[in-house]
Amino acid sequence: MPHLTVRAMEPQLQGNESALIAALTEAVVSVYGEWARDIAVIHLDGVPAGRWGLRGEPVDEAAPAVLFGIREAALTRPDSGELAARLVRAVTDAVAGVLGAHLRDAVTVELVATPAGRTAIGGVIVDA
Repeated sequence: MPHLTVRAMEPQLQGNESALIAALTEAVVSVYGEWARDIAVIHLDGVPAGRWGLRGEPVDEAAPAVLFGIREAALTRPDSGELAARLVRAVTDAVAGVLGAHLRDAVTVELVATPAGRTAIGGVIVDA
């Protein structure tokens, strides 16, 4: 199940939460298909001004960082290189489309693959 955690400055998120959740869900669906809509999980973490640092200094504006976690099998398919590129483009487009095109070139997307047997729901390991 795809989990996306977006860390962004709180002022960037305010008022954009619903649009960003919808856009990120559509990004996942555009790559994996309609079946992924029901299992995509989006977390938005707003960082207050002064609590994000770049080059050793606190900043008031920063490009969002997206952590995209998904089961390893989803990224080890024969088309995994193209799949990863499509995911990164779709997620970056979603963030820039909602929070501003001026952020596009600095949005970071990290794809994290979780091996089988390393995901649990309700205290039980999920094998599939």
